[in-house]
Amino acid sequence: MRTVWWNGKIISEVEARISIYDSALMFGDTVFEMTRSFNKRHFKLKEHIERLLMSIKYVRIPWDLSVDELRNACYEISEKNEPEFEDDDEHRLMINVTRGLLPTYRHVAIPKGPNVIISDFPLRWTTEGMGRLFDEGINCVIPSQRMIPAHLLDPKIKNRSRLHYLMANIEVSQYEGDRNWGLMLDPDGFIAEGSGFNFFMVKNGKIITPEPRNVLRGISREYILSYGYICEERNIEPYDVYNADEAFVTGTPFCMLPVTSLNGVRIGDGKVGKYYSLLLKNWSDEVDIDIKGQIQGWDQGKATGTSTYSFK
Repeated sequence: MRTVWWNGKIISEVEARISIYDSALMFGDTVFEMTRSFNKRHFKLKEHIERLLMSIKYVRIPWDLSVDELRNACYEISEKNEPEFEDDDEHRLMINVTRGLLPTYRHVAIPKGPNVIISDFPLRWTTEGMGRLFDEGINCVIPSQRMIPAHLLDPKIKNRSRLHYLMANIEVSQYEGDRNWGLMLDPDGFIAEGSGFNFFMVKNGKIITPEPRNVLRGISREYILSYGYICEERNIEPYDVYNADEAFVTGTPFCMLPVTSLNGVRIGDGKVGKYYSLLLKNWSDEVDIDIKGQIQGWDQGKATGTSTYSFK
């Protein structure tokens, strides 16, 4: 049975609980990170933890663990769980940090202070059904739900107050077809991000992505920007996407997926683009695994989860 790292202890996954009086339940008062491995080696774990600590600092959760201490805890729980994984599984770490009991409930006889929970489960749970999208691409749909702008709640804080993402997914799930992923606009009508991914488009050999003010600055997004291609961060209108040569999205579990249409309107020739293919190959080469082939292999009757990006 899988285990979790719970405030410094290793306990069974099914025994992991938080109090009904925890601020996480009262306010969605939780910051978090989710990672993945390649060939069982954790990818960009330090960067994820550093971003987590920035979120913790921003929301003023009391904290005394260092980057190295938290990273060692991640290694510890993944090693404990390794016997529970199939040979071709990858680790999907989920690190949740809650504020703990609110002062109103300080008389409840349970431990006070923040909760730090690190769980570890097969990556294939998250990527179920995504294999064919590497060849077909996704259709991004713009829902009526807008992003919460940075001056109201900064999206660079990776937090669990995510009802606006869920409402976008619910709306988009009502559209006909099964390749629809919600792509939200910011309050000014510019492309922002999806409920778990960053957006890129390509025009005349230049890679363009929304400027980072109203988006989560994804680890995968930063990885693409680090490649050194001609890349620009700027405001993007839906009009620009309709007239792009190609488009793609990035996110930790699937790394990259092509976007072949927006609101059902074909982008470019409606096929997987050359820049996307080149970047995905570069990424696969660097981590020594066929990213597309791995996820497609899991979809051959073996996946057992439900995609985060659809809602029925």
